[in-house]
Formats: sequence, C-alpha cells, structure tokens
Amino acid sequence: MSQVDEGCDELRFDGRVVVVTGGGRGLGREYALLLAARGARVLVNDVGTATDGHGASPVPAQQVVEEIRAAGGEALADGHDLATAAGAGALTQAALERWGRLDVLVNNAGISILRPLDELTDDECRRVLDTHAGGTLNMLRAVWRHMATAGYGRIVNTCSDALFGDTGLSAYAAGKGAVLGLTTSSAAEGAAYGIKVNAVVPVAATRMSLEAVRDDERTTALLTDLFPARHVAPVVALLAHESAPCTGQLLHAAGRRTARIFLGATEGVVWTEDPTPEMVRDGFPQIGDTGVFRTPGSVSESLGYALTRLGAGAAGTPALDLTTPASRD
Repeated sequence: MSQVDEGCDELRFDGRVVVVTGGGRGLGREYALLLAARGARVLVNDVGTATDGHGASPVPAQQVVEEIRAAGGEALADGHDLATAAGAGALTQAALERWGRLDVLVNNAGISILRPLDELTDDECRRVLDTHAGGTLNMLRAVWRHMATAGYGRIVNTCSDALFGDTGLSAYAAGKGAVLGLTTSSAAEGAAYGIKVNAVVPVAATRMSLEAVRDDERTTALLTDLFPARHVAPVVALLAHESAPCTGQLLHAAGRRTARIFLGATEGVVWTEDPTPEMVRDGFPQIGDTGVFRTPGSVSESLGYALTRLGAGAAGTPALDLTTPASRD
C-alpha cells in the first residue's frame, strides 16, 4: 500500500484560537509550536510542575510563548491549574478576553505516579485523578457553552496505552479510562453543535515516559530514537482542524506509525434458555472470539444490536432512545 500523498492542501489554522494545556514541555510544546506555525493563536497553559504534580513554575509556558513569538506567531502564557473548575474557567476566560473566541482545546496536561496499588497514598490517587479525569472534565465544561454557542469546536483529549493495563499503572490508567469515557460521550453530545471530540494515544520520549524507564537503558534508547514527540503533533493537528475526519475516536500515534484504537464487542452467544454459570463457562471460547466484532458508535447502537441478536427487533420491539434521562429507567 502506498503512503498518503503529501501534495495535498496544507492544513492551516489562520484565525483560529487554540488552548493547549500542559503546553510547556514535551508533547504539549510540540503541539503548540506546530499549531502556531500553521497560523493559530495559541494559549499555552502549563503549571510547571514536576512529573508527579509537585511544584510550580511559569517558566515552561513562557519559554514556549517566546519561541512562538520569535517565529512570528501569536501566543499567550497561562499558569492556571485546570485540576480545579475555577482554574479551568479562568484559563478559558483568558483566551476569550485576549482574542474573543476559542476554537480548539487540546487537553494534554498530565502527571504520572507509577506505583503498585498497595503502595499508593490517598494524596497520590487524588492528584492523578484530579489532573487527568478532573482536569479534562473541567476544561470540557469550561469551553463547552462557548463552542456550542459558536456552533463550532474541536477538542483533542489525551489517552494512553495504560488503557491496556500493566503493573503499577492503576491510578494513571483509571484517569485515562475516565478520559476515554469523556471523549466518546462528549463527542455524542457535541455532534448537534458542530463540536468534534477525539483523543490521541501518544507514545513519545518525554520527561514522563523517560522517567518511568530511567533504569532501562535499552527502552530509553528505543523511545529516544524511534518515538520523538514531534511525530505525535501532526496527528493532533489533524484532529484539531476543521476538516477532522472523525469524532469520538482514539488515534494511536507512535513514532511514524498512526493507527486507531477502539472498543469492540464480539458476536457473543445467544442462549436458547436461561443461562447458568456452567453454560457461560462452556461458551466462553465463543464469547471471547474476536474473529467477528462490532464497534458501536453509541450506547443506543450497542443496546440496539443486542436487541437484534436476541430477536427482539424482529418481534417489533420499538427502538430505544437513550439520550434522555427518562429512557434510562
């Protein structure tokens, strides 16, 4: 298969206002620089913490803003803490007061505390979840009304390979699992308002990832050589652009490889009688067979397929609309 033709029209962001959280270092810095180079006015938000969420410094955000301005772009540094609703609101207001609009939100801010479950402290759990789950939700809520009123918005959240599970990742993966749910749900809600919400799952050599493997020289070398942060930025730029080809999806950006990650449901087994634990046990190979699967685009679509498999659709059961609270009873 040939590679995509690179001679197509350049994706530009002229006139657009973009907020990049966690934009002072690593991935966020690359996003901010690329979007600014393509014409966007960028609010670079970064609290300037260590990878575990401790400390604060205005320097990282200011340095990226200086880089953008030196290249002829327009940018604003911001140090609000989006782990609080007040911080997310103030950050959003800063962009609106400066430029009068807000078109794109890149939720990139994150911290990392990798520790076995029985060693995690309450404070560590709170910090991780407040930043990833809380920060993403706070920013979505802060920009939503403005984007809905404008009838336009592009939001790029940040998930992780931690969704696949590994030792020491429980708190971090819990936060990223929440981001996955926020991405698919807000994408469904945003469709009526011209808002597209997607997520990137990056693999890159950053402070966070290199610190996690600092005792493994081989992995450190692989990350550094094959997964520079700049390779993720083009994927984020596409999802942030007005021509974004999807909503509610996760794109895996790992070096020069881009792929899609998705939730799928197997065909499963339809029992001819009330199931017992033993029937479920004996049918487990077929239940887990991924040879045929579906990727529902909504809760209603998932339940609708289950009804079809059960034969309810053929029996004339009315379609269910799960978009209103009353229908969830």
